[in-house]
Amino acid sequence: MILVTGATGNVGRHVVEQLVEAGEQVRAMTRRPERAGLPDSVEVVRGDLAEPESLPAALRGTDRVFLFPMPGRLPGFLDAAKGFGLQRVVLLSASAVTYETPNPIGRMHEECEAAVTGSGLPWTILRPGAFMANDLHWAASIKATGVVHGLDDGAAGAPIDERDIAAVAVRALLDDGHAGEAYLLTGPEALTEPERVGIIGRVLGRDLRFQALSVEEARAGMLTRMPAEVVDSMLAMRAEAREMARVAPAARNLIGRAPYTYAEWATYHVNDFR
Repeated sequence: MILVTGATGNVGRHVVEQLVEAGEQVRAMTRRPERAGLPDSVEVVRGDLAEPESLPAALRGTDRVFLFPMPGRLPGFLDAAKGFGLQRVVLLSASAVTYETPNPIGRMHEECEAAVTGSGLPWTILRPGAFMANDLHWAASIKATGVVHGLDDGAAGAPIDERDIAAVAVRALLDDGHAGEAYLLTGPEALTEPERVGIIGRVLGRDLRFQALSVEEARAGMLTRMPAEVVDSMLAMRAEAREMARVAPAARNLIGRAPYTYAEWATYHVNDFR
């Protein structure tokens, strides 16, 4: 039995679905089982990494786990997991831990990684860069005006489709040989924000427009979605655009096919932008 935490998130939902497709027994842990909407064969349990009393029901009878990062909560989970005989941990981390610029996102994930690597359990760490799914926050303005506002400073990234992160997680959960490995995961192409908006427009068959903002204007908009420390860190990290744009080979090598392109991701999510 494989436990998936964060089972209704952008990545966790796909991990669950792909494990089911592989014929595995899956238990999904979520705070709201009644809203999970997962395949019928999945055992859905109520649980929260922040609620230790909920963990035994989630862990009992499992031997592998896909672990959602939650700073400060993983040591307790991992201690409980060892008591139930857990044999493998696949942690969702982030590429921010590899950046030279110190940043709160990286520090948060470094804490989670340290908890896992120090647990004594066999582990694999996934370090995806930006999720393509992050661009879903453009959907409202695309629907309303056909205009996306953002920074046009030439910074590029190689965002990754959430389905590909899940595919790597499934490979690490099912196949031996990944213990002690940390994989940097990116999509197959480096793209700027205006380029990504153009791709969404072509998929929709609409002329979308990217309107450049000043750094101050962009920061104000980001503050409506994220804490100030995270916003300032993300803006500072844009200076590492060359590193952020580097296409890493791990996703292709691990899943045995080309990762999804941004156009394929936009097509998969076309109804979210309509």
